Amino acid sequence: MARILVVEDDATVREVVVSYLTAAGHDPVEAGDGESGLSAAREMRPDLVVLDLMLPGVDGMEVHRRLSSMWPQEQVPVVMLTALGTEQSRVAGLEAGADDYVTKPFSPRELVLRVDSILRRSATRAAAAPVDVLIDADLVVDRTRQEAALAGEVLPLTVREFELLAHLVSRPGEALTREQLLEEVWGWTFGDTSTVTVHVRRLREKVELDPRQPTRLVTVWGVGYRWETKEIGR
Repeated sequence: MARILVVEDDATVREVVVSYLTAAGHDPVEAGDGESGLSAAREMRPDLVVLDLMLPGVDGMEVHRRLSSMWPQEQVPVVMLTALGTEQSRVAGLEAGADDYVTKPFSPRELVLRVDSILRRSATRAAAAPVDVLIDADLVVDRTRQEAALAGEVLPLTVREFELLAHLVSRPGEALTREQLLEEVWGWTFGDTSTVTVHVRRLREKVELDPRQPTRLVTVWGVGYRWETKEIGR
């Protein structure tokens, strides 16, 4: 059973989401606006947050920013809900650090499946017995702790960003397509590959000296991306 915070101002949508999450065996707590959502988060420390983007007062983007600052070393997964279906809105949500993005109107069952997918991946990492550490020069990726550090500084990564980084670092020099990454990291056999593009862009901002000229997470034109190992001192 996971503690899931549902922050949604539409009472009908909130009731449906809470009902489906409860039926799936989770323990949802609901909030109708950003401020009450933040207060609930402080009290319960949720395992995941379902967050509406268009909230009265403190909007979803600001709520997400404040949630991130509450637990900077252990980011809480966030699934964003919004009535805005444009690519720009979707990308904005992902760039803000959301782990997934669902556009209204949506299937409550699909939302639960996506929530379960994120929680399952988190649980699998937490239950891993052996210490699984990947080291690339000054970058250390610890899968057991779900933590990555660059030059001794812990990186503020979302769940998906960490999964993507660990996956890439574990397969150095291998060109991976966006479709491959979507299936192997997200577990989706179909979907919008712009999700991968946005997460790659965010990762570069955190692991590259100059994100505009990446030397570690490089683009393979016409294919996808490749992780290049870095020699110490270079």
